Amino acid sequence: MAVENRRKGIVLVLLAALFWGISGTVSQYLFQTLHMSTEWVTTMRLLAGGLILLTVAYRQQGSHIFHIWRQKVDILSLLIFGIIGMIGVQYTYLAAINYGNAATATVLQYLGPAIVTAYFIALAKRLPTVKELLAVGFALFGTFLLVTHGNVNSLSISKEAFIWGILSAFGLAFYTIQPISLLRRWGAMLVVGWGMLVGGIAFSFVHAPWKFEGEWHISGLFALAFVILFGTVFAFYSYLESIKYLTPAETSLLACAEPLSAAGTSVLFLGVAFGWIDWLGTFFILATIGVLSIQKKKPS
Repeated sequence: MAVENRRKGIVLVLLAALFWGISGTVSQYLFQTLHMSTEWVTTMRLLAGGLILLTVAYRQQGSHIFHIWRQKVDILSLLIFGIIGMIGVQYTYLAAINYGNAATATVLQYLGPAIVTAYFIALAKRLPTVKELLAVGFALFGTFLLVTHGNVNSLSISKEAFIWGILSAFGLAFYTIQPISLLRRWGAMLVVGWGMLVGGIAFSFVHAPWKFEGEWHISGLFALAFVILFGTVFAFYSYLESIKYLTPAETSLLACAEPLSAAGTSVLFLGVAFGWIDWLGTFFILATIGVLSIQKKKPS
């Protein structure tokens, strides 16, 4: 049974990573082919994703899903998570896709774990270990290759794509660190569901969901539905289920399939140029996850 559960966990996390990556490519299609507004897609993704996740949570937990709003400390933390964390990680990532491409945006976002590591080192007021220095070094070198192609005098992507990609990594780091106490008390589905809904309502004041911008075709409807249903709800739910059967190190490593799927589908379906030096930079950035996931063997 343990082996069967582990296989189930591996399949689930790979499906989550696959759909996350593909949704990045589909978002690129929405922005660069149908010229949809990044702000509008962000609003719709947050509102719809939050409502669907909370509906699923309500079917499982009933009115318990509203108890998170009882204590002031939880309310404040949830509002910060929704408005800063959720909007931060969603909008910056989609903006990086809009100004660049899904492959580069997704890879740059994976600098987030290195930023999280640096944050906890600073918080502990200690020197980094060799493993942590190696991981951050890999992340910086991979970013250098991806962004400059080895030429310090020029950027291989637009300045806007680079800035939004880096902001996306910091957004991912904040999204990972800030809600830790909330997640322990209330669970990931409830926290992320409310976070998305709060973020979507707040972002509606930036761009209302009824103010559509872009070209509307049946392909756009299916693409938007894919981003919301598969790239948000299904992928997130699969990832949550996988955590039941795998260790955090295993889920982190397997989730690295996300930038690979984003890069692969961008190249295959949108004709994005992604050369050998881009793949090399991707390898070094993803290697940071592998290095940070190495666990010390306990003495027998």
